[in-house]
Amino acid sequence: MATQKQRVVITGGPSTGKTSIINELLHRGYCCFEEISRQVTLEAQQNGIEQLFLKDPLLFSQKLLDGRIVQHQKAWEEEAGLVFLDRGVPDVLAYLEFSGDSYPDHFINACKTHRYDLVFMVRPWEEIYQQDNERYESFEQALEIDTYLEMTYARFGYQTIEVPFDSVQNRVNFIINHLAID
Repeated sequence: MATQKQRVVITGGPSTGKTSIINELLHRGYCCFEEISRQVTLEAQQNGIEQLFLKDPLLFSQKLLDGRIVQHQKAWEEEAGLVFLDRGVPDVLAYLEFSGDSYPDHFINACKTHRYDLVFMVRPWEEIYQQDNERYESFEQALEIDTYLEMTYARFGYQTIEVPFDSVQNRVNFIINHLAID
């Protein structure tokens, strides 16, 4: 039974089912922080920038980093002992490395100082993969991003737990059972 405060990241490439898992966890009453990249993208589009990540990857990534740091801090302030986050601080670095963009050292420092207790990895799954207005990567790019995510989390000492391909309910059950929580 998980009784201590835990921050648990659900990560993976684009269109792997992370949001569906977070939504199911919310439905079951768990405290969750949703992905912020869509919000950053939509705000940029409202300001006339179609894809901020493509136009200014470092600015986009800085906005994500800032938002994920805020989420990390808020997770500690939550009364709930268990908090799930749709992506973590290292995701920002993984995407920058995937795109080949350079970044300042504070991105690395943020990964070192904003730690999580567990990281669940949701792998690319071609059967559920979809592109949309904010998700422009191809399935092949999603596979590559998955590799960068795995390497980045490992670089900062995390051992990710792979969530099996299954229904949303069974994926959430896997996570809950792994944590031994009610």
